[in-house]
Amino acid sequence: MSKEKTMQLRKSVSPFEKADMRASVRQMVNTLVPFIALWVLAYLSLSVSVWLTVALAVVNAGFVVRMFIIFHDCTHGSFFKNKKLNAVVGTITGILTLFPYEKWKREHAIHHATSSNLDKRGVGDIWVMTIEEYLAASKLERLKYRLYRNPLVMFGLGPLFLVLISGRFNRKDARKKERNNTYLINASLVVIYTLLILLIGWQAFLLIQGVMMFTAGALGIWLFYIQHTFEDSYFEDESEWDYVKAAVEGSSYYQLPKVLQWVTGNIGFHHVHHLSPRVPNYNLEKAHTSVPPLQKATTITLASSLESLRYKLYDVKNKSFVTFKDIQDQLGTTQSSKRLKSDLQK
Repeated sequence: MSKEKTMQLRKSVSPFEKADMRASVRQMVNTLVPFIALWVLAYLSLSVSVWLTVALAVVNAGFVVRMFIIFHDCTHGSFFKNKKLNAVVGTITGILTLFPYEKWKREHAIHHATSSNLDKRGVGDIWVMTIEEYLAASKLERLKYRLYRNPLVMFGLGPLFLVLISGRFNRKDARKKERNNTYLINASLVVIYTLLILLIGWQAFLLIQGVMMFTAGALGIWLFYIQHTFEDSYFEDESEWDYVKAAVEGSSYYQLPKVLQWVTGNIGFHHVHHLSPRVPNYNLEKAHTSVPPLQKATTITLASSLESLRYKLYDVKNKSFVTFKDIQDQLGTTQSSKRLKSDLQK
């Protein structure tokens, strides 16, 4: 893509970057009110059936995901025009979703600035190894990577790690503002959770909050994973890396049913979001449908997205993700060729 086309594409998206106060407030209302209502219903349902309580907690996880999208927009300064208002709402939704606002804001900004850059991986993204890196790694490092990419670990232990560990501690190089924000969110959680436990009991609290946050965490990791892990995803070395290509070719368009699209705050239009993080989530679909080049992004459906669970390593030479089996087959063929060559030389 030429620089001229790149500039034109970014210019075409700029009209959708304006936050709409009414739309933002409306989204907060239709997210926070159902969230609170479902939480209360889940508690009241304990007198009827524990399974009904679990079901309501799972449904409410969808509103946690939707709330996280509001939090996410605030970190980009796109939910409101006012910077302080973004920080206040971002911190409040950070408490409710268990994410430190300032810390996540910083790490996510790095993710956007380095997404699909092979030389700048490691902050705010999914761990991706190239074939060459994997083959050169020690057995212990390969084992770590295999465990990390295992669905049971990624979507089972992943949510627990994010909520209980990653989100509770500051980075070593965190600035004072970032540290204080994490302390504020952690202290708020201690107070709120203590009051809820005293009010309804630890068993009821753990059942409702635990099921809800674990489900929301697994869904969140899945959304982030699928939006960057698909067969022909874009990755390049620093010298060849291009921001627009990384956005449009390195992020998918996750085409979801309308209900799920609403629950996930249109984040399926991830290519638009990466092209311009200033576009609020309620304008992402408008930008996608109004700018034809954006419609060329890789489209993934619910059914086809399951294929991405197979992709483990990035093949730099062929510009695509491959499976561990593909590598084993290649290694097997290479070893057979070496043995044949050795036999012929004897």
